[in-house]
Amino acid sequence: MGGLRELAASFVAPGPCGVAVRDRLKHLTAQDEGVLRAVGAYQGALASRDLKVRCAEGLEHGARTWSARKRELTGVSSSRIAGAITKATHDQWALARRCQAAYIRTLDAGIRTLRHRLSLPLGTPGTKRAAGGYRSKSEWFRKSRRLAALEARHTAAVGDWQAGRVRVVRGGKRLLNTRHHLTEARLTEDEWRERWEAERWFLAADGESGKRFGNETIRVTDTGEVSIKLPAPLAHLANARHGRYTLTARIAFAHRGAEWADRIIANRAVAYRIHLNTERGRWYLTASWQRPAVQTIPLETARARGMIGVDTNADHFAAYRLDRHGNPVGEPHRFGYDLSGTAGHRDAQIRHALTRLINWAVRVGVAAIGIEDLDFTTEKTREKHGSRKRFRQLISGMPTGKLKARLVSMAAEQGLAIVAVDPAYTSMWGAQHWQKPLTTPHRKMSRHDAAGIAIGRRALGHSVRRRTAPPPHDRSDRAGHRTAQAEPGDRGREGTCPPTTDRPPGGPPPSGKRKREPSASNTVRDAPSTHQWVQDSLMCTG
Repeated sequence: MGGLRELAASFVAPGPCGVAVRDRLKHLTAQDEGVLRAVGAYQGALASRDLKVRCAEGLEHGARTWSARKRELTGVSSSRIAGAITKATHDQWALARRCQAAYIRTLDAGIRTLRHRLSLPLGTPGTKRAAGGYRSKSEWFRKSRRLAALEARHTAAVGDWQAGRVRVVRGGKRLLNTRHHLTEARLTEDEWRERWEAERWFLAADGESGKRFGNETIRVTDTGEVSIKLPAPLAHLANARHGRYTLTARIAFAHRGAEWADRIIANRAVAYRIHLNTERGRWYLTASWQRPAVQTIPLETARARGMIGVDTNADHFAAYRLDRHGNPVGEPHRFGYDLSGTAGHRDAQIRHALTRLINWAVRVGVAAIGIEDLDFTTEKTREKHGSRKRFRQLISGMPTGKLKARLVSMAAEQGLAIVAVDPAYTSMWGAQHWQKPLTTPHRKMSRHDAAGIAIGRRALGHSVRRRTAPPPHDRSDRAGHRTAQAEPGDRGREGTCPPTTDRPPGGPPPSGKRKREPSASNTVRDAPSTHQWVQDSLMCTG
């Protein structure tokens, strides 16, 4: 393909496999908050101890060591709490291993780029596929020092990976480092301490199918009553039977409340987590449960009613609707968002933009949304983009993973499928083939709008390139006919015009050049009255 990389096939993204809803615990008394703090701190200390033991085991972990840890925790809490703590420990250790592997891959990419650029003569120009040499001797020297540093980090990281060592901070490494920069974070030491302790608490319980209301440790009834099974050393704080503490707050999930109520009435498993937002001073309860795996619709079914192609950008979604033949319909749509500010603000902006996009897709009646399968994991390295700091910040700030997860889950609620396509060349080919033809005095087409068309066409199975223009010469047989756009069975289909020959139907092909009838006179006045006018078959259009 002339140096172009092979494009991956489009596919329908699998639907969500879990649900999480949250509600605030209102009107808690001082005694309620004291009990929650005591239970969270006690179980958090157990979780920290168990994580330390698990990290020390490394690759030697097995069913036997897991059972031993769980038995030890059961003696100081309960069997269910011990199971929840050990499961959370394993999940955290596995996440740290995945992050370690990603870090090694990033170092590999940086080392390869540095070695390539250092091997080139100074001032060697780069290409679209690879960077060139460095501009000066001083830059070459600095990059050689950086190569040595990256190789040392790579050696240490590979050694940790092979030995099974991970470095995990309960509460978060970022919050831990904030302790040394309280002035920049606008926090006092007491405020930081409160946030640090709250992040290290453990107030969570896994659901159990068949148990009353789907959870024995943190139980929420159909009337919204919340009660907690206290650990054995804190059983004296109980205000209900069987060592339980009942909170004064009541829960009423506004979102998916009916679905949650159906589960707990049927005693199906629901997991709960209680946490404190120290900035607002509010307590929240999060309920989560798994959904059965739903078979995704076939790709042809998703393409049946057309597609909406969406180009993801730093500040907006550029979307264009296409019919099932790949033809743009209507005007381009843009759904803006602002990714500055706090993580909560960015998340809210993404949700709001996706909501408007999905509502528009439902109104126009399409069955699927096409979006690029973006992954900037290997694109963020400083070695690849050099001094293009703003571009690195741009791609680093795009929450591609969270965006895909949210889009799939939100679209599934409206019965829409998500078709993921290869992102290669969509912006370049979209601008080349669609931006100028669709620009009118009343429609301003941007490069991103054209990329949305390219994404939608690729999701529909069509090539990005537009159909060929009408023949540029005086006779159509010199340049060929336009390519077909519709299916063979569609009315009004545009196809090639059959050639005009002297061959009778079913007869052998003629030899030599095609013969034509003598042309008519230039004017009607000169034509003989006996001439019979016959429409030339070359005048037909496909």
